[in-house]
Amino acid sequence: MPASPRRKSSPARTRVPKVGFVSLGCPKALVDSERILTQLRAEGYEVAPSYEAADVVVVNTCGFIDAAVDESLDAIGEALEHNGRVIVTGCLGARPERILARHPRVLKVTGPHAYEDVVGAVHEHLPPRHEPFLDLVPPQGVRLTPRHYAYLKIAEGCNNKCSFCIIPALRGRLASRRIDEVLREAERLAAAGVRELLVISQDTSAYGSDLRYAAAEWRGRPFATRFIDLARGLGELGVWVRLHYVYPYPHVDEVIPLMAERRVLPYLDVPFQHGSRTVLKRMRRPAHAENTLARIRAWRAQCPELTLRSTFIVGFPGETEQEFAELLAWLAEAQLDRVGCFKYSPVEGAAANTLAAHVPAEVQEERYARFMQQAAAISRQRLAARIGRRLRVLVDSIEDGVAVARSEGDAPQIDGVVRIPGVTAGGRARLRAGEFADVEIVAADDYDLTGRLTE
Repeated sequence: MPASPRRKSSPARTRVPKVGFVSLGCPKALVDSERILTQLRAEGYEVAPSYEAADVVVVNTCGFIDAAVDESLDAIGEALEHNGRVIVTGCLGARPERILARHPRVLKVTGPHAYEDVVGAVHEHLPPRHEPFLDLVPPQGVRLTPRHYAYLKIAEGCNNKCSFCIIPALRGRLASRRIDEVLREAERLAAAGVRELLVISQDTSAYGSDLRYAAAEWRGRPFATRFIDLARGLGELGVWVRLHYVYPYPHVDEVIPLMAERRVLPYLDVPFQHGSRTVLKRMRRPAHAENTLARIRAWRAQCPELTLRSTFIVGFPGETEQEFAELLAWLAEAQLDRVGCFKYSPVEGAAANTLAAHVPAEVQEERYARFMQQAAAISRQRLAARIGRRLRVLVDSIEDGVAVARSEGDAPQIDGVVRIPGVTAGGRARLRAGEFADVEIVAADDYDLTGRLTE
């Protein structure tokens, strides 16, 4: 039964106030959640493990596509049902009318990366017990990821005008963080035991362009606020550095030698989105005229161990069978290691909705199946080539005597894993989460590897 809309009485100031938190959407939203929680913990709040244990619940929403909007609205409803006192933030918060039309009982709605507004709403409906004590919070802040990896957000917003996307309307134009600020945060995370940093933004390749690549100092040396200097600086920390959301601009070529030297991981997450130039033009993708296949060949010539992951959209408005065939041909030549795919979904306010006739749902489904079948075959072949090789892996968890780990080519939650059986002896695990291990690959399937520990 839904909770009563009547406001609960404020808890006594002698009791520690507890905030529940639901974080939806992409890693960038997760970093927003971590920042809000870090501030609340610094002010004496505790994070509640359940709706029932919370005095108020914050729901950080996603609003990128209709499916994400539905998931966010359902999550808000669940929080209202089980707790009754809900503050909403995140991308969907930029459209408060959508939220309030379905859930008029929420206490407050704020937009994306509105950290102060969220904390202010918590103060209003759940006053802090006492003044802030910053030493209650570790130097690296509160994180929602495991201790051994962390997302490092270098910028917010986006200057691109992709016809299927409303992120600039939700999160604004590109706003980069100064490089010295980013590198100091990365340094703190590494000092706290983080083994892997995942660099994220809306457009990592464009980092610093809004600041005109402002100069700053770190470790007594000058750095420019730009993509390549960021990679060089992070490469000094002795941890895995994984680059996400890297658009294929020509200057990305400069980072490939650092990957060949293992200064940063030989891994690029590049949102290619399609292989047909005519579709890419309708999508208004940046660098859509670039010869991406030639660039991929050049990257792999310099760094043969490079792992490439990407996402694609099938059934974009007006996509013809010929254009879809061009996508499949592009994929066959590109031989990407890790691939995700989405069927085009109309997003309220996106220009693509009126560009051309929408592809029927049954055609979208059929093209999605064909695309994923080809992508799986490529992945299976590329992973099979690793059998017999030795790899360095990072252990994420131990499950029933099997270590679940990732190689340099596997990002958490979105790529495959390396399973290592037989890591428990005498009831004790030979490996722990957060440790590196050396394994020999003994088997492969469509997306995952199996390894055994080497001496």
